[in-house]
Amino acid sequence: MDVVNVTKYSGELEAFDVNKLIGSLRRSQADETLVQDIAQEIQGKIEEAMTTKKIYQMAFRMLKDRKRTSASRYKLKKALMELGPTGFPFEKLVGKLLAHEGFDTKVGVIVQGNCVRHEIDVIAQKDKKHLMIECKYHSDQGRFCNVKIPLYIQSRFLDVEKQWEKQTRHQNISHQGGVYTNTRFTTDAIQYGTCVGLMLTSWDFPKGNGLKERIDKSGLHPITSLTTLTKAEKSKLLDKGIVLCQEINETPSLLQQMGITIQRQKNILKDSEELCRTH
Repeated sequence: MDVVNVTKYSGELEAFDVNKLIGSLRRSQADETLVQDIAQEIQGKIEEAMTTKKIYQMAFRMLKDRKRTSASRYKLKKALMELGPTGFPFEKLVGKLLAHEGFDTKVGVIVQGNCVRHEIDVIAQKDKKHLMIECKYHSDQGRFCNVKIPLYIQSRFLDVEKQWEKQTRHQNISHQGGVYTNTRFTTDAIQYGTCVGLMLTSWDFPKGNGLKERIDKSGLHPITSLTTLTKAEKSKLLDKGIVLCQEINETPSLLQQMGITIQRQKNILKDSEELCRTH
């Protein structure tokens, strides 16, 4: 087969690699037959300079027609972008992820530093480890966190750490600052953050333990992943502070209060419960 180039989100051209598509489809936990069928169908429709966005849309539509919850998993990156317009739902999601991993967490806390007060997105503590996390939410996947972000977070962390170290209850506790983003870090941001000891977490960093893997492993999918909810319904739930599918499962009456029909409530809850299952 001749090489066909596709246009990446950045505008660069690269050779279409069907194995990349197969890899992303497998992450949706669709069965292998469906993965191969969709990959083959898309491969037959690829045209020179077609955008990766269009390829994603084709794959998403095919999954949605055949296995809704696989489509929900497949759209995770986009679902994180849809948590806006404010960054609070993303902060709450990060807090829930850390809580799932055994930390006591607080979201949106005012902390006194050595010099000034700081509003910290997430404070997390487990055993002798104390984390100060800043969340950088972007609604556009083309916006990366550059080196200025970890530089700024590190200076805030040092101010807070200096104050913490004066407190008796913080003796024998290790402190660490961190940055979570739903997009990516630039190379310089990773280099600086790693050098000074910041915990950096993005969509795909650290390799094998980024947001996509941790959400899949924990089953803590955002409500924006659900294909059974309309955009307006998702906005209403986010406005009420409901961020995770897990929260819908725990309080199904939320759907009834929104005037959603019984049949649709059943479909939403079925998909939501399936997404929360861990494999």
